[in-house]
Amino acid sequence: MQIKTRGIVIGSVKYSDSSVIVTVYTQEFGRISYMVYGVAKKKSAFRSSFLQPLTLIDLDVWHVPGKEIQRIKDVRVTVPLTGIPFHPVKNSLALFVAELLQKVLQLSEPDEFLYGFLENAVQILDCAERGLANFHLVFMIRFARYLGFEPDTKIMSGKYFDMLNGVFCDMRPAHVHFMAEAEADAFSRLARCNFDNMHEVILNRELRFRLIADLEQYYRLHIPDFRGLNSLSVFHELFD
Repeated sequence: MQIKTRGIVIGSVKYSDSSVIVTVYTQEFGRISYMVYGVAKKKSAFRSSFLQPLTLIDLDVWHVPGKEIQRIKDVRVTVPLTGIPFHPVKNSLALFVAELLQKVLQLSEPDEFLYGFLENAVQILDCAERGLANFHLVFMIRFARYLGFEPDTKIMSGKYFDMLNGVFCDMRPAHVHFMAEAEADAFSRLARCNFDNMHEVILNRELRFRLIADLEQYYRLHIPDFRGLNSLSVFHELFD
């Protein structure tokens, strides 16, 4: 059946000299892979620029339930990105988010609220003028809410953050999966933030690096088969 849906590009893989398999998180179906033919051709409906990570698109697709790779009839850019493609830091952040989505969103079930959050986050990143150094941290914290392991923010006065149970506590946990005092404090402050005021949390380089490592571990503990992010090494160079 032919259906229209909005989508966010999260990755692409070359299939042949003239075709690409593009992975899109769609509003109607969740994560879906599409075969795109003739990408390099001038008259192709799916230009190579549409394959850039986090591009927001409107899709007209032929959807066959249960089929592993679907087909696209037509595609258009929903909101042209004017910052991410041309700003080195924003572009690196987009690659980070796209890799995270690629590795976490394995199921193809739709989630209207998650889709809205992701689409809004992409547009905020594209337009943001400050607070970029904290964007990926705030994104991971807020993203966890939709994945089912949101940290308990009702009580955030504890010295430590127990990553296994998702709670702050005054006593050091008996296991090794916790954030130490400095990281827990930074995590608590960022958990109270949103994308509009993320610039208000000031962190030094070393603390930010330790916190992103803790957040990666937090995801590892709660998502089966999550093996970490390759783009973290790029971040260390970018914010060094």
